[in-house]
Amino acid sequence: MFKEPTPARNFPTTAVTIAAVAIAILVSVLVLLGRRPEGGPPPNSLLPQAPYASNLTLSHLQMSESSSMSGGKQTYVEGHIVNHGPATVTGITVQVIFANDVKMPPQIETGPLNMIYMRDPYVDTRPVSASPLAPGAEGDFRLIFDDVNENWNQQLPQIHITKVATR
Repeated sequence: MFKEPTPARNFPTTAVTIAAVAIAILVSVLVLLGRRPEGGPPPNSLLPQAPYASNLTLSHLQMSESSSMSGGKQTYVEGHIVNHGPATVTGITVQVIFANDVKMPPQIETGPLNMIYMRDPYVDTRPVSASPLAPGAEGDFRLIFDDVNENWNQQLPQIHITKVATR
């Protein structure tokens, strides 16, 4: 008789709703972080030549290397390019294939072709977009590589033009 009535238990809907929203946000973030980008090709895969590549001639290819005091080594591939096509070239992407003699897949490096615009007091380059190649124009280029495999056969690599931007 003198007992206080036990309070009725209410279901904590506010707390459950907040927890459910937090879990949904967490799951969404984890799903988005777990997705892999669908972009580029698998590493070390050879891409097809660009359609406009037949209008570009690469010649006078030569290689050199330099070492830094910290033990790093850079490999340079230089050459000459001529635009025989009807369009002005504003960008070129190349794949450089470094073969080996140990029957392993070659090392394939993909990157932009940069034009040499200054040789003294040192060689300096800039993107093709800064010095577009008009029809009939020509110029010297340089490709720079930091991590060429030790098993590379030291022969001149193949260069494939995989993308060409024109206007």
